[in-house]
Amino acid sequence: MRFLLIFVPLFISIELRAQILSPREQSRVMDEILQERLDNLLPVLMDRANLDMWVVISREYNEDPVLKTMLPSTWLSARRTTMLVFYRDAVKKTIDKLAIARYNVGESIKASWDMQKFPDQWDALLDIIKSRNPKKIGINTSLHFGHADGLDHTHYDLLMKKLPAELKSRVVSAEPLAVAWLETRTEREMQIYPQLVDITHAIINEGFSEKVITPGITTTDDVVWWFRKKIRDLGLDTWFHPSVSVQRNDPENFEHLRSFSNRPKDDLIRPGDLLHVDIGITYLRLNTDVQQHAYVRKPGENSLPESLRKAMANGNRLQDILTTQFKDGKTGNQLLLAALDQAKREGITASIYTHPLGLHGHAAGPTIGMWDQQGGVPGSGDYPLYPRTAYSIELNAATEIPEWKKSVRIMLEEDGYYDEKGFRYISGRQKEIYLVPRIQGNIQ
Repeated sequence: MRFLLIFVPLFISIELRAQILSPREQSRVMDEILQERLDNLLPVLMDRANLDMWVVISREYNEDPVLKTMLPSTWLSARRTTMLVFYRDAVKKTIDKLAIARYNVGESIKASWDMQKFPDQWDALLDIIKSRNPKKIGINTSLHFGHADGLDHTHYDLLMKKLPAELKSRVVSAEPLAVAWLETRTEREMQIYPQLVDITHAIINEGFSEKVITPGITTTDDVVWWFRKKIRDLGLDTWFHPSVSVQRNDPENFEHLRSFSNRPKDDLIRPGDLLHVDIGITYLRLNTDVQQHAYVRKPGENSLPESLRKAMANGNRLQDILTTQFKDGKTGNQLLLAALDQAKREGITASIYTHPLGLHGHAAGPTIGMWDQQGGVPGSGDYPLYPRTAYSIELNAATEIPEWKKSVRIMLEEDGYYDEKGFRYISGRQKEIYLVPRIQGNIQ
């Protein structure tokens, strides 16, 4: 029996590793997706944003967040000053994808700098702009979205000094296009995304088990670093340091600051603890963000306490309340306030802080609350919902636990997708709290 308990998690690990592509194959897939996005998605988004020219300029090691998503997989950073120009001729239905560089930037963006004619890179850029004579010149500046604010001050000044007055008057923020580029998921990306979520769920499933946790010995920090090592051993990256926290039958109230920053870093895990994990992986340039719970069984306990089962059900109900609000054109603030109002009517003590997900973990798109801004988020919360976008449904519901004489927060985060058919979870969500250790079917 001891052998079986060890063997099963190892088998899970081997199966997980087999799903993950080699670095070479990952590179191939990322470049294929990028080419599809540039060739097929970008023209549609430029038309939607009513922007016929987009100029993306970035300095090496100070990369524009948008430009990072447009580089070939083998480019780990910009090179010197990287300049890209996208010109959309709406009448001819063509799009020019140009690099003011001595070499192509991947397969789709072609080198367009005649160094003999224009020794100065900025003169070459100006010539391309003049020759296309755009109605609008979009640049990456934005008040509300850091992802769309990647043009640094130095390059902004250089560009504006180089442009003549007539062209300077056509410069506008490319925020609507930059956000749309980052938030819109393609069909190919959504074929891949379930695998990322499945891997994330599988890692949590293993980490919140007797393979990793021995009550009275294992600490929360032990589990955190197990997650970090597991992710790295699988050949994956994480976009933030995981966290593991505890709620238990003691006088300590659990609130947001304790969850995010004030939790004990090396808390000994005990029987009767309600565990929480926050974890996310990066794979094929996409990101996950998941929070789930586990309960550490007391001696003689063979099931989850009913009060915690009810608390979990409240958390799932709050998820449903929020996701049924999703509708084209609704802003993040409208979604937030409608969901909180419905939760209040149903007697659920709710907090919602949901965010877009995709090429970044905390991605561009409509912000649906922040933990310290439950009345709405100016700016990013006023951005509307578009189809073909992904979200981390992040929230918590507080429920009174009579035997603890206090409430617990069921803090959930699951990854979902919204399109013309409505909202769906990319690969399911947690509906039952894990038990540690698991109940063995043939042992009573």
